[in-house]
Amino acid sequence: MRKRILVAALYIRVSTDKQEELSPDSQKRLLLEYAKSHNMIVVEEHIYIENGISGRKADKRPKFQQMIAAAKSEKHPFDVILVWKFSRFARNQEESIVYKSMLRNKCHVDVVSISEPLIEGPFGELVERIIEWMDEFYSIRLSGEVIRGMTEKALRQGYQSVPSLGYKAVGEGKPFVIDPEAYAIVEYIFQSYYDGQDMTAIAREVNRRGYRSRRGGPFDRRAIERILKNSFYAGEVTWNGITFQGPHETRPSVTNIFEAVQARMAAEYRPRRRRDASANAHWLSGLIKCGTCGASLGFNRSSDPRRRPDFFQCWRYGKGLHPDSCAVSARIAEEAVLDSLRKAGAGDSLDYEYIPQKSQEAVSEETVLREALVRLEMKERRIREAYEGGVDTLEEYKANKKRLAEERQELCADLQRLQTTAETTKAPDKSEVMKRIQDVYALVSDPDIGNEAKGNALRSVLKEIVFDRKTGRFAFYYYAS
Repeated sequence: MRKRILVAALYIRVSTDKQEELSPDSQKRLLLEYAKSHNMIVVEEHIYIENGISGRKADKRPKFQQMIAAAKSEKHPFDVILVWKFSRFARNQEESIVYKSMLRNKCHVDVVSISEPLIEGPFGELVERIIEWMDEFYSIRLSGEVIRGMTEKALRQGYQSVPSLGYKAVGEGKPFVIDPEAYAIVEYIFQSYYDGQDMTAIAREVNRRGYRSRRGGPFDRRAIERILKNSFYAGEVTWNGITFQGPHETRPSVTNIFEAVQARMAAEYRPRRRRDASANAHWLSGLIKCGTCGASLGFNRSSDPRRRPDFFQCWRYGKGLHPDSCAVSARIAEEAVLDSLRKAGAGDSLDYEYIPQKSQEAVSEETVLREALVRLEMKERRIREAYEGGVDTLEEYKANKKRLAEERQELCADLQRLQTTAETTKAPDKSEVMKRIQDVYALVSDPDIGNEAKGNALRSVLKEIVFDRKTGRFAFYYYAS
């Protein structure tokens, strides 16, 4: 049996406690040597390096999350993740188990520590768990010492949190300083709210102007609210329950109206009531899409139907992320759907897509084969790059190329077999599709049928409905299986 060529990703992390750690360059060198000696291909785009990052929480490690996202993507760009020690992967045993299990079982990506080799079988798994327990114990002990140090720093009025929008850090616990360009966004938000605009409208306007949040993303209503409530703009510093009046620079354009802004928010605050999902359900929920951005139109039940009827609205607009409204009354949407079903059931310009049904086993097998072909294409590119870069000799390149060609031939043969089987399935004729649509129309028209049953019936003949707010028209996409 030929030896399979693997594509490896490297994960390199150096935390804030560096006394017993190899430098990033040293870890990278050792990992590359290991990959070379074990017939693995490594490319620069899948070398993930994090400096000064704790391993306790995975969601606090951007490179780690980027690596996990790549592993979960449809391309599956690598087969194995190499780390110097398992502690570099995680120091939280629960997260370590979750991520390793997800990578190995769902993504077919293994995690290998080059300095902590494990034997196969139950004993190897036990050793891996013991290593994880030791890493977590060390991390917990260290975090306690760090928290004590940070608390002492806060008590001495040191600055150590992430700067709010409009400020930047200067280091060594010194007061943050104003970033004039970003602070102008904060001034605009405070002044607009003070002048009477609502938070959603402010979010739409700052997005229209091209402003971006501290993390570089668009604003939504919640982001505007957090800025307006942030007492740092009034000179107050808070860290882990410790509060003090900081010496950092503030500006009258914000401080002079800060209390009035808080008073307005308090006056307008309405506690959120727990929503009853059934009360807000509609049989068209999730089917109608925005013709501008493709997002779903959410159903909104009116509290006063006489003044404003129930309606559908693009959820991105509702959060301030969409520049224009894309709303339509529920009555108009219902009438349009029923009219479309009636005409389609009569064969009036019926256009539909045939989507053959496949068994779950066939779908799973085809998915695996297509993913394997995508990864194979990447491997072919990698071995060519390795040869052109002088990493592999011509003989090594030819041998690797031959092995991959044989693997491709086998995968293509299996995929062709599945496709041939699927093509033998007979597509329903137009009259049969019309009959299905007529049955759905009868069910949806019945006032005694519930929302869930109506919605499921619609989804059996309709892929989606797109509403164009500018023209007021609906587009219906039918299918048959």
